[in-house]
Order: sequence, then structure tokens, then C-alpha cells
Amino acid sequence: MEYYNVQKLGDLIREFIQMHKGPDYLDEMKIINSWKAVVGSFIASHTIDLAIRNKMLFVRVDSDALRMELSYSKSVLKDNLNGLVGREIITEIVLN
Repeated sequence: MEYYNVQKLGDLIREFIQMHKGPDYLDEMKIINSWKAVVGSFIASHTIDLAIRNKMLFVRVDSDALRMELSYSKSVLKDNLNGLVGREIITEIVLN
């Protein structure tokens, strides 16, 4: 019995996700899942929704004051989140 085209299951899953969800999907999910680690538990607890579309991170928070504070730190947040994946996934942060 001979085996042809033997590949690791993890590699096949990554390839499948890249083909069907796009090449940045895994990095986008890593950024969303790391939100609490980057901003802290207080801000994360007031975050209602996170989504990435067209390289823009949409952040919805439940406080106007917190939204204003985050607006001052958008470039630092963007750099820290992109630093997690080692490349630029997010080009802009939109606060709602």
C-alpha cells in the first residue's frame, strides 16, 4: 500500500479556511479574540460588538465617554493589535 499526497490535518484546515474565508481570516479572529488582552477587562466589558470588514475594525461600546477615550488611542490600539499577528491586518478603527 502506497500513500500519496500525505498532509497534516492542521495544514489542510488552514488551507480550507483561506480558500473559503480569505487569507486574513485567521489573523482577524486572533485580533478579535485578543481584544480583552490588549485593552483590558474594563474596556472589554463595555465593548458590545467587534467586527472586521475591509481591513477596518468596527468597535461598538456602551459609553460615550469610553468611545471618546478610545478615539484618542486609535493609532496605538491599531499598532498593538497588528503587532499580535506580525503584519498589518487593520488599517483603521471605527468607533460606534
